[in-house]
Amino acid sequence: MRAISILVLGAALVASPASARQQPDVPPEVVASRGVAQTFGATLKEALQQAIQSGGPVNGIAVCREKAGQIAADLGQKEGMLIGRTSLKLRNPANAPDNWELAVLKQFEARKEQGESADKLEFFAVIDDDQGQKTFRYMKAIPTAGLCLSCHGENIDPAVDAKLKELYPNDKARGFKEGELRGAFTLAKPLP
Repeated sequence: MRAISILVLGAALVASPASARQQPDVPPEVVASRGVAQTFGATLKEALQQAIQSGGPVNGIAVCREKAGQIAADLGQKEGMLIGRTSLKLRNPANAPDNWELAVLKQFEARKEQGESADKLEFFAVIDDDQGQKTFRYMKAIPTAGLCLSCHGENIDPAVDAKLKELYPNDKARGFKEGELRGAFTLAKPLP
């Protein structure tokens, strides 16, 4: 993991991209990142819904395992940024947070405990990595929605449970209730 020093910090409540444009103090990178996170989330949700409708919750596992990364890569290439998902309670070790993401996830948890809604949590910063590259970083919390509970909830169907245990023997991404902080979308864009 790279050593990171934070140059500029910012946090704000999430607004839709349209309402963010009406706020002159919101940096354009934040407006763009909100839109990208919204697009990624909506595309992933649509793919999950289609998979579940055609083959049940077990079928949905393949979307998160196989398609989510491709959705992120395709959108990232189009937008010129790195896009992913991470969490404090991991299912897929490939989504493990780096040090910066870990600190932000812990901040999100603390803010949620103080009463902020998970769907309003976001954080952004311009960081300088150990090679001197300035990068805009953005994270948007993912609240646990009803759709998520069939694989991440407290009562998981035995067929889903068996498939998850087969694919993810060290799975920690269980036991969530609707509205809890499931994880976060994470975006990074190198700056000129």
